[in-house]
Formats: sequence, structure tokens, C-alpha cells
Amino acid sequence: MPAAKLPGRLGTYVDSSVAGETVRAFIPPPLPPAPKLEFDGLYPHLERASQSLGRLNSMTKLLPDVRFLLYLYVRKEALVSSQIEGTQSSFIDLLLFENEAAPKVPVEDVEEVSNYVAAMQHGLRRLAGGFPLSLRLIREIHAILLRGGRGANKTPGEFRRTQNWIGGSRPGNASFVPPPPHRVMECLDSLERFLHDEKHKFPVLVEAGLVHVQFESIHPFLDGNGRLGRLLITLLLCSKGSLTEPLLYPSLFLKTNRNHYYDLLQRVRTEGAWEDWLSFFLVGVADVAEEAAETAERTLKLFTKDKDKIQKLGRAAPSALRLHEFMQTQPYVRIRTAAKALKLTIPTVTSALKHLMQLAIVKEVSGRSRDRLFAYSRYVNMVSKGTEPLSAP
Repeated sequence: MPAAKLPGRLGTYVDSSVAGETVRAFIPPPLPPAPKLEFDGLYPHLERASQSLGRLNSMTKLLPDVRFLLYLYVRKEALVSSQIEGTQSSFIDLLLFENEAAPKVPVEDVEEVSNYVAAMQHGLRRLAGGFPLSLRLIREIHAILLRGGRGANKTPGEFRRTQNWIGGSRPGNASFVPPPPHRVMECLDSLERFLHDEKHKFPVLVEAGLVHVQFESIHPFLDGNGRLGRLLITLLLCSKGSLTEPLLYPSLFLKTNRNHYYDLLQRVRTEGAWEDWLSFFLVGVADVAEEAAETAERTLKLFTKDKDKIQKLGRAAPSALRLHEFMQTQPYVRIRTAAKALKLTIPTVTSALKHLMQLAIVKEVSGRSRDRLFAYSRYVNMVSKGTEPLSAP
């Protein structure tokens, strides 16, 4: 529908002073959109996305242990979401950082991704404990997201008290100016009411798409808004039961289509084009859910194939099998850490790794003679598809 017919969706503009300039700041209208959403064109996308999520959820019931997927899928979402914001970390950089090995990029880049993982895990723990998805929880998550590194001076966990802007070298040439600071809480309170209002009865996937854009338009923090806005998608789907585990990485689709993504966010503000955004969002959820389920199936086949090889080792098989299982949740290991985790001796783990290398299951990747690092490389390569950093500007 043309924007002229949707005045209730367009929001308002108010003057805001920042850095010596007066700019027009956008106040988004409260959710739900008015006029009401037209669902006719959304139903096919909604049905496919729901079915794809159902298939992904079913994987958690079929898997003997879902931890191996959770470990890497959560990190994949964290990494790709951070890459959208310009982080140059790779999947391997993150795993090396978590294993106290030197990544190939600035440590601050990897810390941002690691903080994202911790922020998501905190949010999920709070939700599992019965705490509602609320402004308080959003502030808690933000405090973890920006702790240390480059975000430490951007008031972690506090809603902004100054004007911010998106794009451009200064407010006057910005591509978008969110609400002025004195209007932020008004917008956030409205968003929180929508989160807890059961009268609207939107499908959860539609609600997640609406909440993501509204949060991005409010831009309530000085930094980290994009990452937190994408994290909210997963948290909302988990809190409402549409995801039984955080196995979805929606940022992969948004990264691949980032120009269209940003364009649609802006078109919601300037044209009220909610249906166009939601169609795009639902297609993305379906694509990523299908890719995640297919990756899980391929991974399971790899594990089964490698397990069969190990079982033919004879007396060496039991310890090698235990190490193989451990590396499904920790695909980069050192001998000392594996020995401690598995309560095995250093010689036993060393021998097991030697057998896994001979079977071409594990590779030594540090190139050192002491304190060596070993990787379940084919597994990592399988799961890390699409996580290559964007080209630096």
C-alpha cells in the first residue's frame, strides 16, 4: 500500500539539538501497526517459516545430545551479527580466543563476539527461570554485551541520555536520527506494553519481526543497538516457545542481504512498509532454519562416520571415542584441558589424539611442539559456512 494511505504508520518528527545542530528526529508510532497488517501476502511466507522452525525444533528431539549444536550455533549467530556491525573476527578467531590462543584480528573484535555469546546465554537463563522479556532484562543483556573493550565507555546497561544518529559523519547528514533522549522511555514503555499485551494475538514470528524493527527505530542505547535488536529475535522466539533451543542464526540472512535489510528498516519508517519487511523477515527465518537443520543432519552423518572409524581401533577405541565426543562440543582442544575435562591422563589423551589424527579426524593447527592445539576441522568448516568477515570498508 502506498504511504499516502498509511498516515498512522509513519510516525512523527521533532526537532532535536545535537553537536550544535538542530535535526529532525523520528518518533515511531506505537505497535501494532495501524492500519492493521494485510496478512494475505504474508501467509505463504509465514507457513514456510513455521514449518522450517518446526523441523529445526524436531532436531533437538532426535539428537542424542544437542549441546554440540548449541555451542557452535550460538557462536555463529553472535559472530555474524557482530560482523554486520563491522567486526572482522572469523569463526576460527572466536574459537581460538575461547581457547586462549592468539586470534588473527584485534582482540577487541573477538571480545565483542564473546560478549554477545555471554549476553545471549544470560538472557536465555533469565527467561528459563521465569523472568519476563522486559526493559530490565534488555538493560542487563546490554551491560554484558558492552562490557570491556570498545563498548565500556558507551554506558553499558543504561538507556541513552544524549542524541545519537545512524550513518553520516554528523547529525546533519545522518541517514536516520532516532527519538531524542527525553522521548526514549516513552517509546520503550510502549514497546514493553506490546511485548506483554496478549490482545493483539499476532503469530510469534510476526511479533518478532515487528519488535526488531521497533527496537532499531528507537535505538535506545549509545552503542550495540543492532546486535541487541537481532538478539531480541532469538530471545523472543525462545520465550514464546517457537524455538525450543537457540538454534536459529537469523543474522546470517540479514548479513547476506544487508543492503536490502537496511533499506526495508528505513522504508518501514518512511512508507509504513511493514508487510514488505515482514515478507523479507519470514523468508529469512525459513532459509536460515532450513540451512541450520540441514547442517545438523550433515554433522550427525559426519559424527557417525567418524565414530565408526574409531570403533575399529580396538583397545584404543574407548578413550578415543570419549575424546571424539568431547570435541563435538569443544572442537578446539589442548591436551591438558581435554585431560582435565575428561579425567584422563595426559599420556592417554595424547595417544587418543594421535589415533584421531591418523584417522584424519583431527588436525594439529598450532604448529607448535608444546601446548599444541587440535581441531575437529571438518566439523568446524561445516558449521562455519557463511561466517567469513565482510570486506573492510
